[in-house]
Amino acid sequence: MFSQLSRTFRRVGRTDRALMRRSAALPETPADHVLGSLSKAANQSRLWWAAAAVLAARKGPARRGALRGVAAIAGASAAANLIGKPLFPRRRPAEDEVPEHRRLRQRPSSSSFPSGHAASAAAFVTAVAMESPRAGLALVPLAGAVAYSRVHTGVHWPSDVGAGIAIGVGVAALTRHWWPLGPDRPARTAHPAEAPEMRDGEDMLALVNPHSGVDGHDPTEDVRYAWPKATILYPDPSQDLRDQLNAEIDARIGGVRALGVAGGDGTVAAVASIAAERNLPLALIPAGTLNHFARDVGVRSMPDADAATEAGHAVGIDLGEVEVTGAGEPGHRWFVNTASLGGYPEMVRLREKLQEKHPKWPAAAIALARVLRRAKPLRILLDGRPAEVWLIFVGNGTYSPKGFAPSRRPALDTGLLDVRYLRADLPYSRARFLLAMVTNSLNASHVYQQLDRPELHVRLLDGNRRVATDGEVGPLGQEFRFRARPSALTIYRSREQGI
Repeated sequence: MFSQLSRTFRRVGRTDRALMRRSAALPETPADHVLGSLSKAANQSRLWWAAAAVLAARKGPARRGALRGVAAIAGASAAANLIGKPLFPRRRPAEDEVPEHRRLRQRPSSSSFPSGHAASAAAFVTAVAMESPRAGLALVPLAGAVAYSRVHTGVHWPSDVGAGIAIGVGVAALTRHWWPLGPDRPARTAHPAEAPEMRDGEDMLALVNPHSGVDGHDPTEDVRYAWPKATILYPDPSQDLRDQLNAEIDARIGGVRALGVAGGDGTVAAVASIAAERNLPLALIPAGTLNHFARDVGVRSMPDADAATEAGHAVGIDLGEVEVTGAGEPGHRWFVNTASLGGYPEMVRLREKLQEKHPKWPAAAIALARVLRRAKPLRILLDGRPAEVWLIFVGNGTYSPKGFAPSRRPALDTGLLDVRYLRADLPYSRARFLLAMVTNSLNASHVYQQLDRPELHVRLLDGNRRVATDGEVGPLGQEFRFRARPSALTIYRSREQGI
């Protein structure tokens, strides 16, 4: 057996040297400088972080591909640099293997096997292609150039690059274990609804949040194009958004026949709550960072919203509701996506404070790390039964998958809440949760519970807490009654998206 392995390694070594000689024999061209620059640009995956930022500025599959790609880079880099290199030490090619003009000024000193650059390139491009084949295909030549540049500059053997590519592709495929690919289609609803045809947005009040999203795009022009006769309203930081909308509707002598909104999920939730309370149909232009609600509804862009309002096509969908009591004036919130108690509301509040000095995404990461480190369990009555939990997640509708990262809703008319919570009354509950999350075995873990039910009553036994709804910090309270409200909201959606 050992002699067979020795022969195999010698054969690989001879092939590596032969390929290196062929590469070294190529004539000098401007491509030498380009490949050297690419190789350096990919250090610490900087090139792929920049590509992810460009993709994240676009909505839909490209943005999801960027997020999956970043996750894949983290896994591939750890597999290649923290596991592969220590386990398989190998000398890098000698400097004289390639012409002097190709050599990098600073040669790496770590093990040659496998290539971390090739692993990160393959992981990112494969992950992006899983969400957006078009974007992934466009990046393939760049990834191939980065991988070959490591041979061209003489810092890796060809087999190092091949192994790195295999690791990257494998890690990208493994992301589906924790983050399954979902069907790119809108959620179902069996409830068609009556809504007026909104020709050019006449008698519509449209709220526009110019600060939604990550690309700095102000959706005002989209709203004016779709609904030129609509009255446009911008959030007033000095007052509650719901109060502002109610006051504007009451002041309209001619009345309002529909509400429109262009913003992220937090803005959409505020406008949706007023639409539900006043029995007005809602028109939606997605303009946020991830636009979970718009994706589930099936409104992907301004033309989708324009076509649905012009034709008067709408459906009825469920909303979630939470009533908050026990700390001052009673509070009430609708939510279109999720509500939560525990660490998440604290993270949101800290993130908003950090955003005064840091961008949104780094601020969120810092806030999450701080909250997890100092989190304390919640002693509660859960539907009258004593429990001790780290956090409670409540989804409007039943989400999938059922593990740690619920990402989409197959239907918007279930009449149920998706309740998930992490128990704190078991030994080493946080460590067990992390282990179950890494192994994707949360459904079999005793520390993680998932329920589908029409309502939920939570009473805190120690002090008061704030509830978070759709990423926004809500009222302070001691008792929280969550309910599903079937067909509470009428929303414009093209008939082509199905009932």
